[in-house]
Amino acid sequence: MKRILVTGGAGFLGSHLCERLLDEGHDVICLDNFFTGSKANILHLINRPYFEIIRHDVINPIFLEVDEIFNLACPASPVHYQHNAIKTVKTSVMGTINMLGLAKRVGAKILQASTSEVYGDPTIHPQPESYWGNVNPIGPRACYDEGKRCAETLCMSYHQQNRVKIKIARIFNTYGTRMSPDDGRVISNFIVQALQNKDITIFGSGDQTRSFIYVDDLLEALIRLMNTNDEVTGPVNIGNAKEFSISELAQLIINITGSRSKIVFEDLPLDDPKQRKPDITLAKLLLDNWEPKISLEKGLEKTIDYFKKIV
Repeated sequence: MKRILVTGGAGFLGSHLCERLLDEGHDVICLDNFFTGSKANILHLINRPYFEIIRHDVINPIFLEVDEIFNLACPASPVHYQHNAIKTVKTSVMGTINMLGLAKRVGAKILQASTSEVYGDPTIHPQPESYWGNVNPIGPRACYDEGKRCAETLCMSYHQQNRVKIKIARIFNTYGTRMSPDDGRVISNFIVQALQNKDITIFGSGDQTRSFIYVDDLLEALIRLMNTNDEVTGPVNIGNAKEFSISELAQLIINITGSRSKIVFEDLPLDDPKQRKPDITLAKLLLDNWEPKISLEKGLEKTIDYFKKIV
């Protein structure tokens, strides 16, 4: 049994991770400030004897004794991270400094949840870990993109200077149960609009592409990455190598829900990436031939069933 801290543990990804780690027999501390996290996501875990919740903001230091840290704390959808851009940067930078300081102090291993957003609007396709990205440092998405890029820098500096055991996961578009219906991400937006038979809003031409990974496939990769030997630091792309256009996604959701929704088009927001697809060669190599198993159609069916209960 390991004592594991999950920051952002009441969020979409964090709550699934807490549950998975408890099922594996670990002692789990869920730390969240409940800005985008929700108590409803972890309500079913509260009575489990090896689970505890701490309401805390990672931009402030915390003193705990743990073996591992999964640092997931940060709003991850444009609606939420642009709501308070300065706070988003603080969460990524000061929050990561505090978690790295904790890891250094107690000798814990830390996995940093980075993002495909570090690649910006990429000029290389698909994106390998060696690509440095094409990010606008003063654009509307910069608070998230640059915050996460700085967090990666901090992790590598703490590793090189203080020998902190780090893992960096670059997470691509993830979806699944417990997504918030109002988080502004494309899949949750489309599902809510389809279930309510409202127009499905596509920003841009609909030809822009994304790669979507179901939450269970993502968690498997994160846990395998955490369990690699100390020489493996990452960054490692965690995502699905199958690419879909936004128009294809919208039509698939309409078909699964049986919706009467029509598709309408609006202007593409500034700096919105035209293509996004991970090169997962490194993940397959380092994570025991890991690759996503759940198809977009199957994953959407599960997610839509969940949304039907809450929308």
